[in-house]
Amino acid sequence: MSELKVDTLTASDGTSPVTLTKQSAAKAYIYSPATSASITDSFNIASITDGGTGEQDMAFVSSMSDANYSSIVAIQTVNMQNAGGSVRTVGVHSKTTSLIDSRADYILSTGFYNGGYEGLVFYNMSTHGDLA
Repeated sequence: MSELKVDTLTASDGTSPVTLTKQSAAKAYIYSPATSASITDSFNIASITDGGTGEQDMAFVSSMSDANYSSIVAIQTVNMQNAGGSVRTVGVHSKTTSLIDSRADYILSTGFYNGGYEGLVFYNMSTHGDLA
């Protein structure tokens, strides 16, 4: 039986990282403040655009092979009672091979839909699938 011990794997060109394909590892992730279009920590995320209250558009560095990949979006919030409502939806609104549009909406305690939640603190997103 052989044993392989390495500290770094590099692509055959000697400089690029090894591309993960047909693996179960996340192909992209992000941890981002919901109040600004900035990135705290990420992998395979080129940029983030503030699409309005409770909405963030995240562009990939390396595109996915098709739009049938899986993404999970979660949020970290302030105390919901202080916000006067409850989270209605959190997740992917739309996606392409190169971009994810995620949104978080809430319902006020009076029952009216507000269309965006100002109490968001951080977005967390993870994407799994095949890279192009």
